[in-house]
Amino acid sequence: MEQFLQEAKRSSAVIGTLQSAKKREVLEQMANALIKQSDYIIEQNSKDIEYAKENNLSSAMVDRLLLDKSRVEAMAKSLKEIASLREPVGRVLDGWWTEDNIRIEKVSVPIGVIGVIYESRPNVTADVGALCFKSGNVAILKGGKEAEYSNKAIAKVLQDVLEANNLPKEIISLLPDSSRAGVDYLIKQDKYVDLIVPRGGEGLIKYVSANATVPVVKHDKGLCHTYIEKSADIEMAINIAVNAKCQRPGVCNAMETLLVDKELAPTILPKLKDAFDKYHTELRVDASAKEIIDAKEATQEDFDTEYLANILSIKLVDGLDEAIEHIGKYGSGHSEAIVTQNYTLAEDFLNRVDAATVYVNASTRFTDGGKFGFGAEVGISTNKLHARGPMGVNELTTYKFKIYGTGQIRE
Repeated sequence: MEQFLQEAKRSSAVIGTLQSAKKREVLEQMANALIKQSDYIIEQNSKDIEYAKENNLSSAMVDRLLLDKSRVEAMAKSLKEIASLREPVGRVLDGWWTEDNIRIEKVSVPIGVIGVIYESRPNVTADVGALCFKSGNVAILKGGKEAEYSNKAIAKVLQDVLEANNLPKEIISLLPDSSRAGVDYLIKQDKYVDLIVPRGGEGLIKYVSANATVPVVKHDKGLCHTYIEKSADIEMAINIAVNAKCQRPGVCNAMETLLVDKELAPTILPKLKDAFDKYHTELRVDASAKEIIDAKEATQEDFDTEYLANILSIKLVDGLDEAIEHIGKYGSGHSEAIVTQNYTLAEDFLNRVDAATVYVNASTRFTDGGKFGFGAEVGISTNKLHARGPMGVNELTTYKFKIYGTGQIRE
């Protein structure tokens, strides 16, 4: 492990100074290689799918694991989008002259070696590898056991392209010891590793945050809410709510709790129930909502649960203040939305809700690096420092100060 980390650290000097045109060329080659090797990747993925079914993993988990032609093509498309992004390294963020006639520039630079610990979705291997490469960083990737064969296949395709370009394969590599002990070792190696990004279950995030000596940017759970305010357009509200929950229930930007204004509830709740019934969504509602529609009564635990499944909690609230109070108590700082025709309330919601992304009249499902124009993301940061929300190439840089003098000395 130490030898591997030493090689990764050495490789950071190579990728950190690679020219923008070369990075773009290599990423495009990686995208083409993924398409060319799609049969191999899908064959390896089938082993993970078989393992998932044998171990009775949920249907949502199996969906997140699955790779087919269209998903491999989507991975390749993502890499091409990342390749075409503006160069994130070497941006002059600020510049000025001091009273001593010294010129100072604040310039973006790579972070260095980034360890990313993630679960389930194997496309993360390609996305994160490419984002780190574009931003001049080494990526050390630790995927979940459930995606072992898929991750190895994708990493091999990317590494083959690196080696074909006379670049160290360690620039994008899987952690050689994927056991718990291996993770324990990685998150304490601040001599070699500059940042750890854990994304996955709540237990993983808490463990890494509590035990790492390397700086951590958390990609915590997505306990997302949508608040339907009393002035909302009913058809719009139903469409947004159904999309936020049902379009892909097992992801972190899916809605877990729907808040409905009490004044609008008698009109909209029956229509919402009919809409969710079409998607076989299990509703868990508070006592007030249960008087209007027939559904299972929610517990306090339900409002504190990220289901990652086709289950939805519903609570009636008496206006904006109560909605914001509920979000403040139960939200995870990920994505929160309001559906309203009242501009003043919309701005109040945006300003007062403490979350990485806040929406007016749109689904929380848009919290995504690709949808934000980043090509992809390392994850959705629920930290406030140094990155927040979808973490793209610019969030994978830090900065240094370049100082230009003409012989000045301090008196």
